[in-house]
Amino acid sequence: MARLERMPEDPREELIVALAGPAVNVVLATLIAGGMLVTMGTLVPGEITLVGGDLPGNLLWANVVLAVFNMVPAFPMDGGRVLRAVLAMRMDYVRATQIAASVGQALALVFVFAGLFLNPFLVFIGLFVWMGAAGEASMVQMRSSLGGIPVSQAMISEFRAVSPSESLRGVAHHIIDGFQQDFPVVQDGRIVGVLTRADLMAAAAKDGLDTPVDSAMRTEFETAHATEMLEPAFLRLQSCACRTMPVTRRGQLVGVLTMENVGEFLMLQAAAGKRRGG
Repeated sequence: MARLERMPEDPREELIVALAGPAVNVVLATLIAGGMLVTMGTLVPGEITLVGGDLPGNLLWANVVLAVFNMVPAFPMDGGRVLRAVLAMRMDYVRATQIAASVGQALALVFVFAGLFLNPFLVFIGLFVWMGAAGEASMVQMRSSLGGIPVSQAMISEFRAVSPSESLRGVAHHIIDGFQQDFPVVQDGRIVGVLTRADLMAAAAKDGLDTPVDSAMRTEFETAHATEMLEPAFLRLQSCACRTMPVTRRGQLVGVLTMENVGEFLMLQAAAGKRRGG
């Protein structure tokens, strides 16, 4: 599988990355075949087995099978990305992804149907391909929806910050009184940490609610700038351990970005798009 951290600006970039995996299998198979011809004079192996047997022959055909299987045009195999890259050279990237995902899901149904009569393992492969295709299409659609939108449009602008010396009991009351679950921790106008609801609960269970915030807060966290684009900020939010990101402008805390409010923003965007389309 080839995994990309961002949408490639040029589909040729994805094509090269996706072809790299199967190309390695082809090169290995070619080298092994050459070695077999030199030492054995034939490419016909003995018995193909998972354990033991003719090792060069097993390696040769394993690489051949991997190269062929990976080029099946279905996500999350490399072949699905090759198909998407070729289509994206002629159409919009999101549309290309939707077509490639549909092809992948159609092949997944073929795998499942064949598995009912041939090998039950094909059913699991079909389910894996179906979920991979659906997940890729959903992810690309989401990233496309976030493109060109600044963080300031999606962040929570009405929020509460807490101080390091405040007790967890006080923060627990904030959670009960309002919608906020995670809190930026500010000292002398500077962001020094983030206290999540999960960390609060764990610390309260271990040390009690009178524990100060600085004993439970996270000191390693990501921040975003209000004017930066939402897509890269969201990718950082996904990859970091803390799913809450303080947002700053000119060094001042002006908002909070969470996975939940980004999801709500996307739902509102989709609803507004349907209304305009209607």
